Amino acid sequence: MGKTKVEQVFHLIDHLAELIQKESDEPYLDSLAIALEVLFYEDIPNDWKDTEISSSLKEADLSAYSLDELRKGIQFAILKGMKDSVQSQHMMTPESVAMLIGYFAEQLMEKRKSIRLFDPASGTGNLLLTVMERLKEKRIAAYASEVDSTLIRLSVASSNLQKKQVEYFHQDSLRPLLLDPVDLVIADLPVGYYPDDVRAQEFQLKADEGHSYAHHLFIEQSLLYTKEAGFLIFVIPEFLFDSDQSDRLRQFLYDHAHIVGIIRLPDTAFKSKQVKSILILQKKGEHTKTVKQPLLVQMPSFKNHHAMANILAQMNKWFDTNKGKLL
Repeated sequence: MGKTKVEQVFHLIDHLAELIQKESDEPYLDSLAIALEVLFYEDIPNDWKDTEISSSLKEADLSAYSLDELRKGIQFAILKGMKDSVQSQHMMTPESVAMLIGYFAEQLMEKRKSIRLFDPASGTGNLLLTVMERLKEKRIAAYASEVDSTLIRLSVASSNLQKKQVEYFHQDSLRPLLLDPVDLVIADLPVGYYPDDVRAQEFQLKADEGHSYAHHLFIEQSLLYTKEAGFLIFVIPEFLFDSDQSDRLRQFLYDHAHIVGIIRLPDTAFKSKQVKSILILQKKGEHTKTVKQPLLVQMPSFKNHHAMANILAQMNKWFDTNKGKLL
């Protein structure tokens, strides 16, 4: 059997990245970022002009592939690099989870022609770019923040190749951002302790003693940069509402947001076997109301197509019933 187009894209990008890795002695993920930049600008540094990199670039033609095929091919190359990475933040939101968040974004943004969209923990950008593709019929002003220099370089190069316009902030996302409030925040929340205790003191959800939870602070920061009545879709750890600081988080959410839904993801959704959920919030505004019956769903395995079709039908019905109260 011949290679699929996605496999062709992956092999083309992977081959170029491996050649650059050999020539530059950089880690694979950094070499991949350079490869994506080389493909976008169709140019290489002078000292590589007489190497195999040059001939490989001449043979590379991405025009034969759709933007979605490009995205998935790049995603496979990033996943390959992450297998060898020892850094915990070098993890990607799984494709199936990103697509599901795209579905929720489409439902919540249905009546809006233009959308301001923000991912405060953008990583490689796969979640943001997947959601942007799902909302491609809208006018989108997209923003992303990421502190890791390798991940943001990959994200910028990837969005360039996919012809997606995103304004990036290369910074600690829990510091002040030069960003006006947005309609929709999406994020796969970083889980753990936030090391900057001085900055954490600026947050209501700071810990009374010791380090504060980064995932709590990300929720507060995200709400700060969301318009009144805007929406937030987070991938959260299952223990979010059961930890030692969860009482304060519950009160904070009660004061500032409505819980629209909690969707428990299947145990097989993440390779780490961590149990996670999707939390959908609406920031409180003058005319917003609490949903009488939030969307509470236990997702089946994404591979069980029959069960997935049933769940999607139920979720569509829920949105049809409740959309008027939300939008």
